[in-house]
This record gives sequence, structure tokens and C-alpha cells, in this order.
Amino acid sequence: MDDFTLIEQSISNHFPLIGFHKGGEGKESYFIVGNYRPESFQELARELDKNGFIPFINPEGYNYKINIAKKPEKGESRIIFNIILFMATICTTLFAGYVLGKGDIWQAIAFSASLLGIIGAHETAHYLAARKHGVNATLPYFIPAPTIIGTFGALINVKSPIPNRKALFDLGYSGPLAGFLVAIPIILIGLNLSTLGANTDTSMLFLPPPIMELLTFLTAPTATGDQILLLHPVAFAGWVGIIVTMLNLMPVAYLDGGHIVRSLFGPNFHKIVSIVGVVITSILGWYFMALLMLFIFFIGKGHPGAQDNISSLDRKRKIIAVLIMIIFILCLSPAPINL
Repeated sequence: MDDFTLIEQSISNHFPLIGFHKGGEGKESYFIVGNYRPESFQELARELDKNGFIPFINPEGYNYKINIAKKPEKGESRIIFNIILFMATICTTLFAGYVLGKGDIWQAIAFSASLLGIIGAHETAHYLAARKHGVNATLPYFIPAPTIIGTFGALINVKSPIPNRKALFDLGYSGPLAGFLVAIPIILIGLNLSTLGANTDTSMLFLPPPIMELLTFLTAPTATGDQILLLHPVAFAGWVGIIVTMLNLMPVAYLDGGHIVRSLFGPNFHKIVSIVGVVITSILGWYFMALLMLFIFFIGKGHPGAQDNISSLDRKRKIIAVLIMIIFILCLSPAPINL
């Protein structure tokens, strides 16, 4: 039995098969089915998975189309790489904290622990969300870098398709929410450790996001006209965590915000909003990230979405979506400006 016959028979076992559309050169081929049921699609996915195929279902007029992809071979994950990268990132963030703390080793340790705590919470939440929905994902890979903060962040590698829109939404919002919740107490601690200094001419204009403005108003020492607030490295780490949350929530391509918008509104709206996200990132002055987003958007093959792009989100997740939008607004921050 060839692959086409096998796939056709599997689909017809679970759906009323209406027809097959064979695409020309560079165009997709897909099956047309009727009477969608999420349980039927889950059974089809399990059946095709055993034969090395992955189905994706999307609306097509009054019916539904099922695309089939080859199941990729799983590469072996070696936890030793995660450990080595994590240890290297501890070293680079310690060095960055040592510079920020002007040679104070305790401030260096506090900065490194605070920053890695925020980033680690973000990626661990993604990992746990993946595990919850049966998605194969690696442990976080931390990325050391010779930057002012000592890192380019961290990521997990998702090695299997995301089963449905609920899972896609959960993978999208879990990281930013966890990172934001960890960043808040870190900012509060850092602001309490911050001190006042003489208001001298500076070479950089720092414009904090709304959430940090609010926390500074509630917590930090009050500066007079001839004083400025000198941020402790822990507060600076909290600010970085807020910026990471903001940039990840931009609704572009494969970013966390892209997952959220894709799960809520579908592929066409997501493409439009991706461009809006790049424009907002540029207006805020984060030019390198805007270029990176453009690269991901135009060079990539487009967001694949979930396997089941028809099943709807429940009320609880829609409420969470509103909360995430509020967090995104609270995190919006222009890039520092060189004067």
C-alpha cells in the first residue's frame, strides 16, 4: 500500500472524505472532508503518527481541509549541552553584574541570580506547558553572550507539532506571564536597594515602562530636583526582564505573542498583526529586534499553527488573553536613547 492510499484510507476511517486537491508546482495538496469532530481528528492524528505522518486541519469554505506532513526524525537531546551553556551563562552574567556593580562581587551575584531567575522562569513555564499538552520539547538552552547583560536569553526547542489551539495558546502565554510575575518582586527588591545620587549630565536617556514607573513611585526613594535614582543591578535585571517580556509578546511570527495571536485569530490576521508588531518595535527604538523579527517573518515558511486549527479556545483562556494584553501594555518601553 503506497503512502497516498494509506493516508486516504486513514482519513476516510474518521471523516466523510469529499475529495483531494492536488496542488501544482509550489502549491499545497490537501484532502477535503466534512463533519469535523475534535475527537475524530485526535484519533486520526494518533493513527497517522504511527505511520510517520502528521495531519493539520483548517477550515475550507463550508468544509475542512487536511494537509499531511512527514513526521521529522527526532534528534537526540543531550542534557550536557544545557548544563554547559547554563554554566557559561552564569559566568557571563556574573561578569556583567560585576561591571554594573562597579566591582562589587555581591552585586554581581545578585544581578546574575535575578536575571537568570526571570529568564529561567520564562523558559521553564514554556517547558511545563509543552509537557502538559504532550508536546516534545527540550529543557531550556541558556545563551551566553558578551553583552551588557551577559546573555542573549534562553530558549527551548519544540520537537513535535502542537496538537490544538489551546496548546498553542498555553505555550505562548505561559513564558511571558511567568517571567513577568518573577520580575515584579525582583524590581521591588532592586528599587529598595537603589540609592539617590547627584543629578549630573548623563549620556543616555532611560525611559522606564509603565509598570516600572508605578513600582518606582510606590517603592523607590523620592528624588529632589538635583538628584536622580541610581538603579541597583537587581533593579536593572528586573527592567531587562520586563523588556524581554515585552519583546516576546510582540505578535510576530514564532514569538510568544505570535503564538497567542495565531491561536486566537488564525493565520490571515496573524500575518497582518506581525507587520504591526515589527512597526511598533521599530517605533520604540529596538531596531535590532525589529530587523530580527522581519528576518523571521519573511525568511521563515510562516507559522504552521496547531495541528487542529478549528477547535476553539475556552472562556478561561480568553480572559487570560485580556490579562496578557494588559501586561504587554504595562511592559511597553522605548529603547534607551544616547544623548
